[in-house]
Amino acid sequence: MLKRYQPWLALALLTGLNLLNYVDRSVLNGVQLRVQEEFHVSHEKIGLLTTAFFWCYMACAPVMGPLADRYSRKRIIAVGGILWSAATLLTAFTHDFGTLLVRHTLVGVGEASFSTIAPTLVVDMFPEEKRGRILGFFYLAIPVGTALGYLLAGWLEPLYGWRRPFYVAGIPGLLLSLVVLTLREPERGAQDSIQETPDRGTYLGLLKNPAYWTANLCMTAMTFALGAVVVWMPTFLSTVRGMTLADANKNFGLIAAADGIVAALLGGWLGDYLLRRTHTAYYLVTAVSLGLGVPAMFYALHAHGRGLLPALAIAAFLLLLNTSPLNTAIINSVGAHVRATALALNIFIIHLLGDAFSPWLVGRIADRSSLTAGMMILPIAIAVASGFAFLGMRYAPRRPVTPALGPAHQS
Repeated sequence: MLKRYQPWLALALLTGLNLLNYVDRSVLNGVQLRVQEEFHVSHEKIGLLTTAFFWCYMACAPVMGPLADRYSRKRIIAVGGILWSAATLLTAFTHDFGTLLVRHTLVGVGEASFSTIAPTLVVDMFPEEKRGRILGFFYLAIPVGTALGYLLAGWLEPLYGWRRPFYVAGIPGLLLSLVVLTLREPERGAQDSIQETPDRGTYLGLLKNPAYWTANLCMTAMTFALGAVVVWMPTFLSTVRGMTLADANKNFGLIAAADGIVAALLGGWLGDYLLRRTHTAYYLVTAVSLGLGVPAMFYALHAHGRGLLPALAIAAFLLLLNTSPLNTAIINSVGAHVRATALALNIFIIHLLGDAFSPWLVGRIADRSSLTAGMMILPIAIAVASGFAFLGMRYAPRRPVTPALGPAHQS
């Protein structure tokens, strides 16, 4: 009986750890005004914290990928979880900007192992036709964890100071990391139906795989936009639109949570549903949602009064709708034996050219012009992401017709 539910228990455990991962990331964004006040740093310098985190994060990912393709994935995940959870608790001892910068980079080392490896463990437990929904559940942790970080910052910071919210994820993260060691390691590729051809199953083939690269570049542009949104939106709502910092964190957190839950699950369901009719399903959902997200984000950045929060909610929903389909497209574009390496390369690229760069760039533009001007790079990035997704539809891998799946599963 326990063996039957093992995949679902593993999914719940890894999703919980992913949730704490994103809580820890977004807490800083919710309290960064207070950090600026205490350490007397500029917008550009506070953006450097996120940039340093992602530089360390993406530098470690290419090391984690090949290791995970050869050795026990659950052990690497556990060690990484323990490291970032311990580094989170070190926030109690940060009393200058330099120490906070070191703490933030250490968290990046630990989180690199989890984000690179955990999705490969999850998809090896479920068949391809369920992966959109399964990854939709797993990636609920991104918007919900991000939202919880903002809500915790808004609740705890006024009462106890900006350091207290960081403690929430530390101890639970340590405990869940230890529980990961009890999981059964699934066989790599046991649930795959698409043949592992040279372009899908070798490191050299990965470099020439257009299905992988179009999805990868789409996610890079999308991550550029999302990175700037999660770092700067509470500050934008507070300093440009006149909300208190607590209200900005609460409103943005609630929008991210509500939109994230519905969008992640709906996007995964849409991808799986359309996969019965077209092999381009995951690329299609991504392309359309991001295409609609361009005018929605432009309008949200110029909205005022009662229209502000609904406009922001619509823009965020359209961005988050592609989370599960796009991740599923990347995972299905490669074979199981190079999948962790493919995700590691994906992480390196999307952060190098995406959210390791965009928060700093928005801060730099804000220091020289205005925060509104800095945020206007977001619709451009979203449009680029949509274009790559439309291009990826040409290269989406085709699943074979089998008696179990039937013709309806092929376009």
